[in-house]
Amino acid sequence: MTRSKRIYVLDTNILMHDPTALFKFEEHDVFIPMMVLEELDNGKKGHSESSRNARQVSRFLNELVESHGSRDIAEGITLVQPKGLNLRAEQSVGKLHFQLKQVEAGKRFGTVLPDNLILGSILQLKEDNPGVPVVLVSKDINLRIKASICGVAAEDYENDRAIDDFNLLFTGVRELEADFWERHQGNLRSWTDKGRTYYEILRARDEDWFINQFLYMPGDDEVEMRVCRMDGDKVVLQIVDDYRTPQHQVWGVGARNREQNFALNALMDPEIDLVTLLGTAGTGKTLLALAAGLTQTMDSQRYREIIMTRATVSVGEDIGFLPGTEEEKMTPWMGALTDNLEVLTNTQEQNSWGRGATNELLASRIKIRAMNFMRGRTFLSRWLIVDEAQNLTPKQMKTLITRAGPGTKIICMGNVEQIDTPYLTETTSGLTYAVDRFKNWAHSAHITLRRGERSRLADYASEVL
Repeated sequence: MTRSKRIYVLDTNILMHDPTALFKFEEHDVFIPMMVLEELDNGKKGHSESSRNARQVSRFLNELVESHGSRDIAEGITLVQPKGLNLRAEQSVGKLHFQLKQVEAGKRFGTVLPDNLILGSILQLKEDNPGVPVVLVSKDINLRIKASICGVAAEDYENDRAIDDFNLLFTGVRELEADFWERHQGNLRSWTDKGRTYYEILRARDEDWFINQFLYMPGDDEVEMRVCRMDGDKVVLQIVDDYRTPQHQVWGVGARNREQNFALNALMDPEIDLVTLLGTAGTGKTLLALAAGLTQTMDSQRYREIIMTRATVSVGEDIGFLPGTEEEKMTPWMGALTDNLEVLTNTQEQNSWGRGATNELLASRIKIRAMNFMRGRTFLSRWLIVDEAQNLTPKQMKTLITRAGPGTKIICMGNVEQIDTPYLTETTSGLTYAVDRFKNWAHSAHITLRRGERSRLADYASEVL
């Protein structure tokens, strides 16, 4: 092996998390311990995402071995990306190595467990390749700790990160400088079209805005605008609608703060096909999405029906199999839907007949669907709400968004501080991935909701608990 290269040892969880990880280490070599192949074999059965990934890794490995022949295995197989796999990373020119000999008894660290056999193979690899940096890549924190104890460099897999630091994630909202109008006085043009006010300005160097980003200026000269068109340095800003006034409400719901107002503007705009809403519990994500969906489904009939789905990841212990149809099985997961529908229908003010009629009418236009059966479907003219989207992997998010047919609008909502899926973090969540990838697209919008609007008790509890 070439001394200028590093050797990356991949743990099973990396390959089951991202099957293309084999090809993402550029000029460096990749080493697969025999125990990893055993664990991939054990994990390939089933219909879960990780099982599918295990099968895909096995296909990649088989393709590499068949294309190079068994004679090259001892010297390493060149890691050439398979046809059809268009990775953004540079073409890998490193080599793939397998564990070719058993771990010596003295190299086994602890009892014979999968992790310790992997660790033993790394110690053997270091001994066989003196002077070559060997790095273990694993999402298993305890294995990384064990490796460090043994003097083996260990790190987490970072190629699947959408961004390096979650604090740098696009928020969709930006405050304007106090002297904004003075700075653009010489290049400002304004006009009114169909009751909407527009401004065209020449963008300064520090004004690195994105299409559909919301801008505001607080204080006496309060103004709220949206970047609706960008042509080089020319930017067209549009004054947004104010949904905080009683006469301009959406299905009886008005915005209670600036971010909610921006969110309703994005949700009510027919030119925006994807809206992502980030925010902690109580910021109004589900209520706003349902209110906007009901208005455009029942009143303006822009969409045929509302479809609501979510990742079925338990917070505590699993309650086992649920009886009934797909919709009945999903109902316990959809407490947020029923809670918000009660608010939107004002059922406490109606008699039992009126309450039943309202709920029956809405039930006919709101469908609850499980995410497990989304593959292969196409949604035409639907209002699709994806709740708890922070628990989706980037691959699952892609599978879901690519289901959208003509006339469909997708709303992805979640709180990245409440990720329950193993191996997902704030920077690798599918929701973070979608926010970052779509920020430059003219038909998407993102809002980070910061202020809770539940009750003074909930607000105080989120601060002190």
